Amino acid sequence: MASSILEQITRKKPVDRLVADTSDTGDGHAHLGRSITLFQLIMFGVGATIGTGIFFVLSEQVPVAGPAVVISFVIAAIAAGLSALCYAEMSSMIPVSGSSYSYAYATLGEGIAFFVAACLVLEYGISAAAVAVGWAEYVEKLLFNITGIVLPGWMTKGPITLAGGDNPFAMAFFEEGSGLINLPAVILVTLCCVLLLRGAKESARANAIMVMVKLAVLTLFIVIAGSAFNSANFTPFFNESGFNGVQAAAASIFFTFVGLDAVSTAGEEVVNPRRNLPLAIISALVIVTGFYVLVALAALGVQPAGAFEGQEAGLATILQNITGSAWPANLLAAGAVISIFSVTLIVLYGQSRILFAVSRDGLLPSIFHRVDPRSMTPVACTIIVAVFVSLIAAFVPSGLLWDLT
Repeated sequence: MASSILEQITRKKPVDRLVADTSDTGDGHAHLGRSITLFQLIMFGVGATIGTGIFFVLSEQVPVAGPAVVISFVIAAIAAGLSALCYAEMSSMIPVSGSSYSYAYATLGEGIAFFVAACLVLEYGISAAAVAVGWAEYVEKLLFNITGIVLPGWMTKGPITLAGGDNPFAMAFFEEGSGLINLPAVILVTLCCVLLLRGAKESARANAIMVMVKLAVLTLFIVIAGSAFNSANFTPFFNESGFNGVQAAAASIFFTFVGLDAVSTAGEEVVNPRRNLPLAIISALVIVTGFYVLVALAALGVQPAGAFEGQEAGLATILQNITGSAWPANLLAAGAVISIFSVTLIVLYGQSRILFAVSRDGLLPSIFHRVDPRSMTPVACTIIVAVFVSLIAAFVPSGLLWDLT
């Protein structure tokens, strides 16, 4: 009995079988269609990585490292690059939707692979819910800044709040300041679900458009901030913490590079995967690093390091201080809203594809790998994922969700 359980836990799935399962062999297995181009896949990586972090990370890390935070971005990029190279190599060898789950199944065995899949599903699910709740907060603020409309609290907050005290996960229900449901967050997840159900090709196109808008907004910031650039703000380059501060900031900035792994979940739907997957992962890392460094240089060139605390470091506030007008700041805030939309879309996509791969291997019910013949999408899996993420986003506060991530 024990030996059979151990044998099942440690059994591996050969790489050729993993790859063969992605081909339409007429054996009744579900298969996805290859329609995502290299450019769209690069936009997947950029869209999943550039979230709201770059809009506000400077307020936390410039006080730690000073102007030398630029070096912190480079160090974090190098660390992320090591992981990216691993994903690039593995995804080209095993171009399937399971990502790390499938890589573990081929090398470490079924038991560890299932554990990896569970971790990925939890990570993607909680992250998608947290990002959706954050999106709701940005939409609420943007709507007020543009129109002066204040959404009622009952429809922008869930009934659960953090109780405080020694237990960071202690919760209270229907306390003062809570609401009934976070409706904007539910709307975001629903919109992403509808888009995903139309097919990977349509989702990739929509994401590419959103990412281009996101990059255009960041480019606008770089150009406007560059017009008021003052090199004196970089003196002294290191603060009193020296290189220790640079290292500490790099450790935190590393998390702004999280998301590149989502590219590998498109392994079964990208054209020429053995070539395009590694190219997309590395290209996305280079683009993201370039924008992060340029934004940091532009922001530091506009105001001294001592001003980078709290809201003064928000990119929207910096633009408003430069131009003396509210519209650039509102435009940047709109860019943050679009940024979060694309992140949520890609995270939901990745989660559904991982569940699809696990189900195809027989470790989950078959409903998770049923593919609609018209859209070539795992419809039931996508809907189930969206429902669970919507429920979490509707009722759980952002503080608790970010702690769980």
